[in-house]
Amino acid sequence: MHILIVGGGNMGLTYARSFLRSHITTEEQMMILEKSPEKAAQLATLGVGTVYGNPEDCIQHADLIILAVKPQDSQSLFPQLKPLLHPQQLVLSIMAGMKMTTITKGLGAVKVIRAMPNLPAQIGRGMTVFTSSDQVTRIELVMVQNLLATTGKTVYADQEEMIDASTAISGSGPAYVWHFMDALMQAARRMGFSTSEAELLVTQTFAGAIELFQASDYSCTEWIKRVSSRGGTTEAAMYEYDQRAVANDIAAGAFAALKRAEELGQAK
Repeated sequence: MHILIVGGGNMGLTYARSFLRSHITTEEQMMILEKSPEKAAQLATLGVGTVYGNPEDCIQHADLIILAVKPQDSQSLFPQLKPLLHPQQLVLSIMAGMKMTTITKGLGAVKVIRAMPNLPAQIGRGMTVFTSSDQVTRIELVMVQNLLATTGKTVYADQEEMIDASTAISGSGPAYVWHFMDALMQAARRMGFSTSEAELLVTQTFAGAIELFQASDYSCTEWIKRVSSRGGTTEAAMYEYDQRAVANDIAAGAFAALKRAEELGQAK
């Protein structure tokens, strides 16, 4: 399968490396379209496929075209690509907020898949939610799901609005986790731990808690009850969080992300 990735940034490069590492495609079948001459030159040294600067040189050879550029770049990009596409080509977009109807209108494409990955895809631990237009066949959908699964876990959504929701939860979610981790690391340093000790304490605690959760049938609430002793330290911490409505603030941040994702879609 010939794959063209439009945009050689972090996610574009992540996909190229992941597809090649999984032997789903070959270096000869992999193409990257990158408008920046400097970045294109750098990509050409990485062994991730043929790098092009002009769409006219590569679009017609692609079975699957992956749009891995910023949403604001679409206004200048789509007019360049539209005359070169043909109806049987698959278009996979990972542009935040960009609706399938906008992509169809902008590119004239009918086989459109929209996905929202997240940054841990770079190490094969990503979470991707995706959906598709009615014209995408089941075989094509399975093929794309296999590609996305090379970077981690995948979930198919029947309704496109769930892509915006996944943007707010898993797409932006790593930043929420790092924000909480950073706060705990700062607290640990204030308590007297060194920076390296604080990082070890927090990262190992997060990793262990996640593995313990995944290895059981307990909910988060049930685990909190199991680790909290009456009158103990965990209970004191959770009481403070409840008093400050931390859970509400975390949810408010996620809904702010959802609102912004919806705004991005409406702006196109």
